[in-house]
Amino acid sequence: MEIKKIVLVSHCVLNTASKVVYYNKKDITQEEIDRKNFLCAAIKEDVHFLQLPCPEFNQYGSNRWGHTKEQFDNSFFRDNCRRMLESIILQMKEYISEIDKFEVLGIIGIDGSPSCGVNITCCGEWGGEFSGLDDISEVIDRVNVKNEKGVFMEVLQEMMKENGIDLPMIGLRDALEKIIGID
Repeated sequence: MEIKKIVLVSHCVLNTASKVVYYNKKDITQEEIDRKNFLCAAIKEDVHFLQLPCPEFNQYGSNRWGHTKEQFDNSFFRDNCRRMLESIILQMKEYISEIDKFEVLGIIGIDGSPSCGVNITCCGEWGGEFSGLDDISEVIDRVNVKNEKGVFMEVLQEMMKENGIDLPMIGLRDALEKIIGID
């Protein structure tokens, strides 16, 4: 029997409609190239996908603004992430326990995301009522990128540890090389 290779992917790897609307299309060009390259290579290598839920879409829908990690780093959002991930953890445990049938390769996140970032995430004091601001650019200038996981990936990592699951978490850009094995 052939062992089926499985990779867990952030929701928007398979469904970009769930992403925050980008008004400057050039901002997503490299991510879109990486996404298509990864998906084509994974399909060619007969890798199967387990799609993670999108915590931002599930909480705020499609008409949301971009957020920072600090906005999601609270007990309410983390609890929602835990609930969304309960069935994913059960599926992971099932696949991992059947080593003669399945090989779980890892988890692919979206670097820069305040939720699904693996290596980097969008951070900054972002929030409040914009109508009282004289210059919104002052707030925008406080947003930056840090070398840490997004909240959803932190919660997933915690739950994996609680359940004795050890899988690599990789950003989409590195997924071809580190998960699929293609440079």
